[in-house]
Amino acid sequence: MFAVGLMSGTSLDGIDVALVEIDGQGKNTKVNLIEFMTLSLPLDVKEEIKAACSEEKSSVDLICSLNFKLGYLFANATKKVCEKVGMDIEKLDFIASHGQTIYHLPKNKGNLVSSTLQIGEPAVIAYETGIRVISNFRVMDMASGGEGAPLVPYSEYVIYGSNEENVALQNIGGIGNVTVIPKGGDIDRIFAFDTGPGNMIIDEVCSRLFNLAYDADGKIAATGKIQTDMLEDLMSHPYISSIPPKTTGREDFGQQFVDKVLKKYSKRNSEDILSTVTMFTAKSIAENYKKFILDKIKLNKVVIGGGGAHNKTLLAYLREELPNITIVTQDDIGFSSDAKEAVAFVILGNETLHSSFSNVPSATGAKEKVILGNITPSPIRRDKNE
Repeated sequence: MFAVGLMSGTSLDGIDVALVEIDGQGKNTKVNLIEFMTLSLPLDVKEEIKAACSEEKSSVDLICSLNFKLGYLFANATKKVCEKVGMDIEKLDFIASHGQTIYHLPKNKGNLVSSTLQIGEPAVIAYETGIRVISNFRVMDMASGGEGAPLVPYSEYVIYGSNEENVALQNIGGIGNVTVIPKGGDIDRIFAFDTGPGNMIIDEVCSRLFNLAYDADGKIAATGKIQTDMLEDLMSHPYISSIPPKTTGREDFGQQFVDKVLKKYSKRNSEDILSTVTMFTAKSIAENYKKFILDKIKLNKVVIGGGGAHNKTLLAYLREELPNITIVTQDDIGFSSDAKEAVAFVILGNETLHSSFSNVPSATGAKEKVILGNITPSPIRRDKNE
């Protein structure tokens, strides 16, 4: 089968779109990445997403409109990747869309119940492309008592599970998350959680202080000096020491968080601030390993994926913090760091079509294994919906 995976993460660096050939099911799944692209989000849409995620600026009409806007953008991304390789879009068997997270509330908060909201209307994607769409992957896990995240552990179990070594997969997107896969391939022994900020704070600081979308290769951070008092302050955030299972997002480490940091340390050198928040990401990952992983299992290797895999300064800081562990990137071992999450949702979508579970309760805290995702059939391609 041929499928497209769509992902727009908390870092808002664009729509990741992966064209994948996939066969089999479960541990016997075979995946071949044919093409990967990242399409930039229009600046006005990016600002609308940030506003929609803000408790102060969000509104129901904004979210309603943005849901459809993103649907059209996701449909266009699907068309673009097919055009790039000269494939007729009708050859696609399905599209797996994670959508754009607007708000994630993993635990009850006052009168608010645990819940999550991803937008990017699947009906628009299905109508515009003529292909059935699988979306809304997080909600069934939450309905079964889980936190709806992280969801990539199942795909990592399929692709990276080993009988010889214990492996940790550390994704550094907008948020950092880790999946620990003990050797032997027992899915019930996998555990995973969000480690804290990934690129989210780094990118926001780059935008505010340097008018840049991100710190390419970590070159600017490499010129600064880590501010010890500022780092200690950042590390005191309660999420860092909270016990897994746990998830986080823009509501903890987004614009409002950066507002407070830049106001408090406004007199510091800009390069020093960027260097320090880069170390914050590295140290938050390392501290979570020390507190919640390394006392349970000896890691043979950590594999870094996501946009953070390209930040050489961030990787250098992480290696300083975890000197006794081999740290490599997805690209070092023949995979794509950038395409990882988009491919993951193709794998989850494939399980949905096989009426099979794809959550990992030991990672999300769910009561049981459940089938994830809602299927939106195309009104045009009824043959593909059977």
